[in-house]
Amino acid sequence: MTRFWAACVVAVAVLAGLLPGSSKAAKDELVIGITQFPSSFHPSIDSMMAKSYVLAMTRRPITVFDKDWELVCMLCTELPTIENGLAVPEMTPDGKQGIAVTYTIRPDAVWGDGVPVTTEDVMFTWEVGRHPLTGVSNLELYRTIYRIDVKDQKTFTMHFDKLTFEYAAINDFLLIPAHLDRQPFAEPAEYKHRTVFDTDTTNKGLFFGPYRITEVRSGSHVVLEPNPTWWGDAPYFKRIVVRVIENTAAMEANLLSGGIDMIAGELGLTIDQALALEKRHGDRFTFLYKPGLIYEHLDLNLDNPILADKRVRHALIHALDREAITHQLFDGRQPVAHVSVSPLDWVYAQDVKQYAYDPDKAARLLDEAGWSTMRRGVRHNAEGEPLTLEFMTTAGNRSRELVQQVLQSQWKQLGIDARVRNQPARVMFGQSLTQREFSGVAMFAWVSPPENPPRTTLHSDHIPTPENNFSGQNYTGFSNPEVDDLIERIVIELDREKRRGMWHRLQEIYAEELPAIPLFFRANSYILPNWLEGVEPTGHKQPTALWVENWRARAPEG
Repeated sequence: MTRFWAACVVAVAVLAGLLPGSSKAAKDELVIGITQFPSSFHPSIDSMMAKSYVLAMTRRPITVFDKDWELVCMLCTELPTIENGLAVPEMTPDGKQGIAVTYTIRPDAVWGDGVPVTTEDVMFTWEVGRHPLTGVSNLELYRTIYRIDVKDQKTFTMHFDKLTFEYAAINDFLLIPAHLDRQPFAEPAEYKHRTVFDTDTTNKGLFFGPYRITEVRSGSHVVLEPNPTWWGDAPYFKRIVVRVIENTAAMEANLLSGGIDMIAGELGLTIDQALALEKRHGDRFTFLYKPGLIYEHLDLNLDNPILADKRVRHALIHALDREAITHQLFDGRQPVAHVSVSPLDWVYAQDVKQYAYDPDKAARLLDEAGWSTMRRGVRHNAEGEPLTLEFMTTAGNRSRELVQQVLQSQWKQLGIDARVRNQPARVMFGQSLTQREFSGVAMFAWVSPPENPPRTTLHSDHIPTPENNFSGQNYTGFSNPEVDDLIERIVIELDREKRRGMWHRLQEIYAEELPAIPLFFRANSYILPNWLEGVEPTGHKQPTALWVENWRARAPEG
């Protein structure tokens, strides 16, 4: 087995030289390695970092959080505020407190086929986002905008049915070209399968960023070349190849062999792998480590009768030595998570319930829950049913699979039979999670912007179902009226200290109910060639690629 595995790694490294971008003679080409291939290239369908990373080089959001965690304009000309008059509190038609927010699209913003980016695209994007059958990820954003007034081709006013503390942030309102995608939207329920983003991904009219996609090889690579209609600073590289290598051992082999230039921190080697690589080859590459708002956890399908019992959920976490995992596997650089909110975020609550490694307590909880009979090393209940759970994560991610083996082993010691069923990322995120087809436990990460109310992941309105065409990201099926209420109240509370109290209560409930099992907060490891400069990690949801026009090859010395 060992020899066969090694041979596979070498073969992948050799084959890498046959794919686009293998020549390193000139520094006008950059080859990036990532571990996942997008399940869709539509900006608002299926939440995957792989897609966000690639599209960040080809598009620009209207607003975004920058590397300093400040909200800024990218596609708009000025950030609306109440102080500058571009945001005006108002009453909604049903007598509630809302707000009207006015944006102006950059006058020089043009799609790659020369068609101007206009308010027609804004209206179409809103229409698609609001439709209950399109399957967009952030349905709530489109729901809360109850009207849009168009002033001219570039200026529009959004009327929100709530006055929220983040009223100017429309980061997820990602424009869709009306002139290309209106026809596929004729049948909304089929739109996610017919969008031009997936049927004709290299169509230059889909993009208005520094680069445009010119080639897509499913599961293999994406090629990007400069977009001639881009209005900003000219990008340095004449060609960028994003190569997908799902196995992280093969990823490292490709880096060392020259098959790729760099490994993206957002979707590359985990910190343990990067630290080990730095010890061996620290002089060959630049290593950046960025802690951030990246929450590695276990989603639990609460429709499963076993996991619906809170005592079982508490037992599952008490059975895990998470401190040992982060110290032994990650050199202590990835702190144990106790809730979904990072200690780096100002709303983090330090005094909520925490779960220490306590296998004796875990055993007592399982006994109380009725799983008290041990047969052949597996607990059974009074009906003779075994305590068996499906355990899924992204196949080929060496570090995740190692963590998975440790968790599986620790659960096994208590008689919990966790059965591994890993899948390629595009299948797991594009179908199994989105359509809630996993029956037990799924290990993956959420990445978020600062102070991000968890509406899409915890609010009961965002449980994916066939009726809403699997919109939403509440894959656990968690439903708690107090949590729903807190989320609704947090977003409309402008006073920071009052919000802090609500966030505290939200984290208390999360820690008690455990809709998911927190593992640790990840630190991303960026492995760059020594000649590359301009890459600045953000530590939050927005990938470094969103500022790709700042990347360039360092001028040779002498």
